[in-house]
Amino acid sequence: MEKAILSRINLKQQDCDISKEYLETIEDLIDTKEVQDLKKCSQHLATSRFQHSLNVSYYSFLICRKLGLDSYSAARAGLLHDLYYYDWKTDDERPMEGNHAKIHPIIALENAKMLTDTNATMDDAILHHMWPLKTTRPNTSVGWIIQGVDKFCAITEMGFQSLFRASRSNNLLSYCILCSFLLTF
Repeated sequence: MEKAILSRINLKQQDCDISKEYLETIEDLIDTKEVQDLKKCSQHLATSRFQHSLNVSYYSFLICRKLGLDSYSAARAGLLHDLYYYDWKTDDERPMEGNHAKIHPIIALENAKMLTDTNATMDDAILHHMWPLKTTRPNTSVGWIIQGVDKFCAITEMGFQSLFRASRSNNLLSYCILCSFLLTF
């Protein structure tokens, strides 16, 4: 763990008050085997599930802190929102049947509750982070923020890697396709 995607703040160095405050909020979780094992799981292209969860956690913390909302619950729920270990791209070893978008929040919440005490805000954010895909909408402001940040981080992680791949390629066609795709938004 060093940085959240697009961030200039090195969390390991704790070189600013916000990074210290953030790390204090998640310090009992970040080095647990359960959270560290997420480094072995692929999430979006080459982004690990750990890095994705850190990204969601950090930016949700910052937004909630800025808005005067429950940044403690946001940081912790963001870190735990994808706390599952099966490969979502295959059907192998899923602990329950069903669509991944629907079941993984349930599994993540069960795993989070085994790891730490949660509160109603964290439960809501973890269970509803996949809205509008297969889940009901969040009931808390923190839940709404986490589901939005989750989507932003997923798109950013995949887009950043696509840009990196295109910039490393001498293929003009790759640049054209990428630019055309970005212009559609």
